[in-house]
Amino acid sequence: MNRALRRISIAVLVMFVLLLVNVNYLQGFDTASLASKPGNSRAFYAAQNQYQRGSIVTSDGKVIAASRLSSGNDSIKYQRYYPSGPEYAPVTGYYTIFGATGIEAAKNSLLSGNDSSLDVRKIIDLITGKTTKGATVQVTVNSKAQDAAWNALKALGKPGAVVALNPKTGAVLAMASYPSFDPNVLAIHDGAKLNKIDNKLLKDPAQPLLNRALQGTYPPGSTFKIVTSSALLTQSPSTTINTNVASPTTLTLPQTQHILHNDQGEACGDGSGQAPLITAFAQSCDTTFAKIGIQVGANALNDMAEQFGMNNPDLTIPLPVAQSNYVIPASQALTAYTAIGQQNDTVTPLQEAMFAAAVANGGTLMKPDLVQQVTASDLSTVQGMSPSVLRHSISSSVSDSMKQMMLAVVQQPEGTAYAFRQDVTGVEIAGKTGTAETGAVSLNDAAFTSFAPFANPNIAVGVIIQGGGYGASAAAPIAVQVIKAYQRAVGNQ
Repeated sequence: MNRALRRISIAVLVMFVLLLVNVNYLQGFDTASLASKPGNSRAFYAAQNQYQRGSIVTSDGKVIAASRLSSGNDSIKYQRYYPSGPEYAPVTGYYTIFGATGIEAAKNSLLSGNDSSLDVRKIIDLITGKTTKGATVQVTVNSKAQDAAWNALKALGKPGAVVALNPKTGAVLAMASYPSFDPNVLAIHDGAKLNKIDNKLLKDPAQPLLNRALQGTYPPGSTFKIVTSSALLTQSPSTTINTNVASPTTLTLPQTQHILHNDQGEACGDGSGQAPLITAFAQSCDTTFAKIGIQVGANALNDMAEQFGMNNPDLTIPLPVAQSNYVIPASQALTAYTAIGQQNDTVTPLQEAMFAAAVANGGTLMKPDLVQQVTASDLSTVQGMSPSVLRHSISSSVSDSMKQMMLAVVQQPEGTAYAFRQDVTGVEIAGKTGTAETGAVSLNDAAFTSFAPFANPNIAVGVIIQGGGYGASAAAPIAVQVIKAYQRAVGNQ
């Protein structure tokens, strides 16, 4: 009996010691982490009364999230507000008494002033009697490019998203999603009212809370032919853009009776059954690239897809990004479909921009990043952007070939985006259209990936429109508007 009591006493003592250690650790070393946890309403109330939360601004200085003194009888001192609400919601996210999303979540400890990197500045503010403010987060978004992306999506009125990247640095120049929501309606201090509004947004069939730019995944359609072409050119170095490749009007898929047709049954090239690779790419011949997919094989397609950033579950910008997928199919017939961006291929609009960005940057894919710099209240820099390589997707020679092929899509008469060759005066655009079957009648998704200017690219744009139909008619015009706005903003036009 005494031995049993002794064992119980020792166990209780050990647990008590562990509890004391944990409490002291939490109070002494983990306070910043606890204070910045989403859902910590006590920390929210304390922070909003003690510190003025930092602002979020664009690369060209436009304020897209800020805090001001609350009005009326509000017991919380500061009120969060979003001057351009729905347009920038995919970037800013929201900050509420129950949690946060977007940059508000990703940089919460800095915006709130609780980050350890700000401790010295808080002490100085305490000594000098200044109001302590959180850090300011400057995002990489250009307001003119963002305006063009948002306005174009809103005018079209279909669900979709746009992402624009700087191919040389990975900086996100625009990120718009439609339909969107107004984060101002969530930045309230009444918990019951907030729950009601939140539930309404969650139940909305239009899914306004979904950031389609990063979290929506869709079939890429023919934009995936960038991957298929790159796999062929990498696997067969003797192949050039002018090499004739098999381009039948119809293709019977291996081990099946299924016959694949080109769009509307058209012939590829001159109809002889052979066409230069660049012509087949510009015309977007499904039979050609289905046959190429069978030739290079599913494993090569998978490897190349991963080189362009697909199958990556860990990508953040620092906002979380849904994984774009290439799933190795079970047969050659299904491989043919994956080679033209169908079957189980899925991509985010960000991934669409990454396709073009890798090609535009000589084959090197930079890691996308949404944060340009973080500055403390005394204007000193706390964090800065450090461009980094995500993948060496393709060789420079393959990149040169892909550039010429994407230019042909826009500049050659047989190109599927030929109609946009002069939409941006003096700026050559290169791109690839995509039209993806979704299984719903007359609800094909439209996609377009592009870069410009051709000679010295400074922007790559990916667009996906749900139920948009043809990429050339629904997605490409939006990308052109974003490119046009950005070139004007940076003085290239």
